Amino acid sequence: MTPRQEGSLSPRSASGVDRRTFMRYTGALGAATAITAGLSACGGPGSTGDGSGGSGGSTDTIEAGLSYPLSTGFDPMITSGATPFAANMHIFEGLVDLDPATLVARPTLATEMPKKINATTYRATLRKGATFHDGSPVTADDVVFSFERVLDPKNASLMAQFVPFIDQVKAVDGTTVEFKLKYAFALFPSRISVVRIVPKKIAGADAKAFDAKPVGSGPYRFVSAVREDKIVMEAYDKYNGPYPAKAKKMVWHLISDPSARVSALKSGRVQAIEDVPYIDLAGITGKDKVESVQSFGLLFLMFNTKDKRFADKRVRQALHYALDTEKIISTALLGNAEAATGYVPATHPDYQKAATVYGHDPAKARKLLAEAGVGKLSFTLLLTDNGWVKDIAPLIKESWAAVGVDAKLDIQQSAAQYAKIDKGAFDALAAPGDPSVFGNDADLLLRWFYYGFWPESRYGWAGSAAYRKVKSLLDKAAAEADDTKRKELWGQVTDTVADEAALYPVLHRKLPTAWREGALTGFKPLPTTGLSFIDVGRA
Repeated sequence: MTPRQEGSLSPRSASGVDRRTFMRYTGALGAATAITAGLSACGGPGSTGDGSGGSGGSTDTIEAGLSYPLSTGFDPMITSGATPFAANMHIFEGLVDLDPATLVARPTLATEMPKKINATTYRATLRKGATFHDGSPVTADDVVFSFERVLDPKNASLMAQFVPFIDQVKAVDGTTVEFKLKYAFALFPSRISVVRIVPKKIAGADAKAFDAKPVGSGPYRFVSAVREDKIVMEAYDKYNGPYPAKAKKMVWHLISDPSARVSALKSGRVQAIEDVPYIDLAGITGKDKVESVQSFGLLFLMFNTKDKRFADKRVRQALHYALDTEKIISTALLGNAEAATGYVPATHPDYQKAATVYGHDPAKARKLLAEAGVGKLSFTLLLTDNGWVKDIAPLIKESWAAVGVDAKLDIQQSAAQYAKIDKGAFDALAAPGDPSVFGNDADLLLRWFYYGFWPESRYGWAGSAAYRKVKSLLDKAAAEADDTKRKELWGQVTDTVADEAALYPVLHRKLPTAWREGALTGFKPLPTTGLSFIDVGRA
């Protein structure tokens, strides 16, 4: 899972993330999982030995079923795995964090949202008495260290791409931090949520050990983790922030098999599960509640625009018009998605309908192919092996066959597919994507796919007039203080990327989450991958 905020990220960008490192972090973005070498087993301070948590259904313990194993460690500077990222929401705090359910920014370690001193200067004050899980106080020096390690190119931090506008971070006093920006960036107060604050003396001393045994200032402290088994956390009793733990312990069972997750909920072994298979939604009744939440999470089509077959945008447009998206949604996803009418879903606060909307229009598809001088079009479509993507695959092939296009399907794990793509050895790709876990503003979401690495190194847009236009519009929007004008600029970007269709969404899917009603208090399903138990307790 991941984003693209700064400019060039070809061999090496201003953020310091080289092409190989970026691939390592983001190859499995679609599934919101990472492909890096992972964690075998680790026990933190206060470990119970087997890491079981010994809950046995205890009413002071939250047990949950997560769908992804541990594929990375926990260092918030670099982790891209869906499961450790979700755990970090409970272990770490930023000066500002996003509400897990609404994705609206709110102060956490900071006493309030950062104050604007002038167009390129902000200040934030730390919460009095905040401590890390080892008992040491959270200081302004820890905040400076946390940002500097993200910004340091040598660390190849995944988060650096989101904050390229930061020039300098300095401690004004023990509890006040000042940020100097390279240029005005109107979304600064909420964007800094991507940087979690870590203890300098621990993370700075041994980064590898810290990655395995994270220490934060959040409501829960890390106890232990085993790659394909479980993560155990327990309440941090010295936490004095706005969202204290409401359970004594949490045990997250890592259950990749969908049927096993559903069974774990129905049997009462866990109180909540993520990623409920669409086919099982109707069967979750009685004590158990299920809800599908609309997400930004999309299925996109991406074309190799360097390939002469896809260099003409009319060919790319034709393949979108040929898709019977409503049939795909109703048949493969059982109605749990919305056809894309813009870059973000209609429920998004920055939604704007694109000037080009790809409804099912086979006649228009044939006309565009003919105008582009295409006779018999044949190519290989790469797809990732996510269950719901595999369900969609034959329907894509069927839609294209109806307009005379022959697509051979190649379905493999994300890592294998992106390895081909990053060698330039691909025709087209259909895959999931969702950078909204890092932030929900249109700037971040648009830059992820249309600024830097993806257009320059994946679908071959670098040097095109359309790409230059998109970059210019996004840069203007970033510095624009007026909300209305900024949204207008984002709308122009949306119209351009929809018309070009080099990479563009087909649909935005809903994420089904299930939980045992009455066993949890305050639980809400998320619009992103993962589960959150911030402000959630056992009934």
